[in-house]
Amino acid sequence: MIEIQHASKTFEQRTGGGFTAIDDVTLTIGRGEFVSLLGPSGCGKSTLLNLVAGFERTTQGSVQVNGQPVTGPGPDRVVVFQEHALFPWLTVLENVAFGLKQKGVGKKERNERAMEQIRTVHLSKFADRYPHELSGGMKQRAAIARALAMDPDILLMDEPFAALDEQTRLILHKELEEIWMKTRKTILFITHNIREAVILSDRVLVMSTRPGRIKKEFAVKAARPRDAADSVLHHVEQAVMEALADELEKVVKEEMGDEYSIKKNDLSNRSADSLGGGI
Repeated sequence: MIEIQHASKTFEQRTGGGFTAIDDVTLTIGRGEFVSLLGPSGCGKSTLLNLVAGFERTTQGSVQVNGQPVTGPGPDRVVVFQEHALFPWLTVLENVAFGLKQKGVGKKERNERAMEQIRTVHLSKFADRYPHELSGGMKQRAAIARALAMDPDILLMDEPFAALDEQTRLILHKELEEIWMKTRKTILFITHNIREAVILSDRVLVMSTRPGRIKKEFAVKAARPRDAADSVLHHVEQAVMEALADELEKVVKEEMGDEYSIKKNDLSNRSADSLGGGI
């Protein structure tokens, strides 16, 4: 479904020269897979997602979707951002149906399709509400429904739950897993949260500090629907934490000098911690 071959991306700087966000990344994501990218801030996770979305072009290498080179955004790929980006002057139903309206779908059909996805995210009672009348979690559910209404092959999710409280995140984890199990969409998911990545994903890819590369891959072979108490998940979480800790230490040393280091044993064992967030 997604094939990235030796992809690099260098951004030009106003002061001259440039910086390389990702370097020589090769990655294949199969149809129906749920794959998460995890790594310190600035490691190129969002850059990689933007290359798949078609918002950016590679400096070197290639990105293909369904065997075709990605040359720009397309209806086969829809992005769900950290901010819900709902139109405040439209109701939930109108927001979810907006993309269908732009495609020229008739009002009756687009409202039926929009309501189907609104029911999927359990917002039926709020279809006529405006965004300011919704909680943060409800707004993000509406954004997911809007993406699903377009029936894309691929969902690209860029830290969609980062701004939500922990309880709301846990609810949305369950709902997203249910949606994925029902639709089998291919999902590329960006997060800083180890537990989130492990609970949701078939594979977790840990990226190195900039320039970003795929450092290590972890297969999550736990039964679905996932149970947070599953020992398999805890084992993977610990392994991911150890791989990520080395990258965090590199970031800290770069910013604060070699005198500062992270002691691995001092890292919290709470797997919900968002290691790398805010660095």
